[in-house]
Amino acid sequence: MNTKNNKKEEKKYKQIYSGIGGQAVIEGIMMKNGTDYAVGVRKPDGTIAVEKSKYISMTDRYPFLKIPFIRGIFSFADSMILGMRALNLSAEYYGEDDTEEKPGKLEKWFSDKLGEKAESILQGIVMVFSFAAAILLFVLFPAFVAGLFKPWIRREAWIGLIEGIFRVFLFVLYIKLVSRMPDIRRTFEYHGAEHKCINCVEHGLPLTVDNVLSSSKEHKRCGTSFIVYVMLISILLFMVIRTDTIWLRFLSRIILIPVIAGISYEVLRIVGMHDNLLTHILFIPGMWMQGLTTKEPDREEAEVAIRAVEAVFDWRQFLEKNFQAPSENIA
Repeated sequence: MNTKNNKKEEKKYKQIYSGIGGQAVIEGIMMKNGTDYAVGVRKPDGTIAVEKSKYISMTDRYPFLKIPFIRGIFSFADSMILGMRALNLSAEYYGEDDTEEKPGKLEKWFSDKLGEKAESILQGIVMVFSFAAAILLFVLFPAFVAGLFKPWIRREAWIGLIEGIFRVFLFVLYIKLVSRMPDIRRTFEYHGAEHKCINCVEHGLPLTVDNVLSSSKEHKRCGTSFIVYVMLISILLFMVIRTDTIWLRFLSRIILIPVIAGISYEVLRIVGMHDNLLTHILFIPGMWMQGLTTKEPDREEAEVAIRAVEAVFDWRQFLEKNFQAPSENIA
């Protein structure tokens, strides 16, 4: 299929929200629709394994958590929990043909002491450590560096601006460095395949490999955009919040994380669910950053993404309902 013609066909339809989202995992993709999610993995033998399961989010279990500016905090937590499950499942599938290795001393100690709970506790420890490391590197460290300019810059707004710019610089540098690793690059390619699949369907195109590959690899509801909004909103807030000491600066940054996350989620929700001039403008920073976190996938990666989508989403019915696509024209 001609790529240019397909791009024109994608643009002629207004994007319609489908409700599906996803995440790149080890040699594969997790796709979620409602309470259903599926993990598709390209196994070492070349076959595709797809496992479907259910995850009921905290906001679904407790409807009062759906209050605007509150729901974003718990949605972020849900994405972390589900993301870890999907990553672990993909690691099991991708590594199932590997030679059995003896567990390390730490792993054996946890297994002996905690039994069946060992794996879930280890996952929790990894999540807490990862979150703490991210806070230290991308929240507290930029605040510390910006504070060093106080003897020369008296205006708190400028200090907040320096802190925000340095935070963005650190994040871009981090993504640039990790993207040089072959495994991370492959993950970024699957990230691109995930976006392309969703864009393909939401622009009214049948979910075929050719249509997927010629769709855009940037998507409005991407978690990368959420991170960008977090950094931009934090700049605005910290430019007006005055603190006299470094420990108060650190404390304010930590306390305001839920507030910033809540606001950022609402912005991401607006951008992802509406298609107009304002949302196009708001999407620009996220689109630029996604240029770093997504790469062009190959046909095999697109096939995995399609299989994961089809496990949780009837895209043919979606096209018939929303784009009046005749069933005989849908492959």
